[in-house]
Amino acid sequence: MSRISMLLVVAAVAGLSACTPDQERAAVGAGAGAVGAAILDGNILTGAAIGAAAGALCDDVSICR
Repeated sequence: MSRISMLLVVAAVAGLSACTPDQERAAVGAGAGAVGAAILDGNILTGAAIGAAAGALCDDVSICR
């Protein structure tokens, strides 16, 4: 996946995020995961999925408070 495609994925995730805090954190996490994977030459979609899960769950385990 090219860097332009990665940016489009990040923009789409951010644009589709809803207004609840968990979904906003998931969108930010997906973007951060995708960017991190791109920097490390990893799989961007996997990075985005892991980042989204981490963002959505970080409040549940008291990391984001």
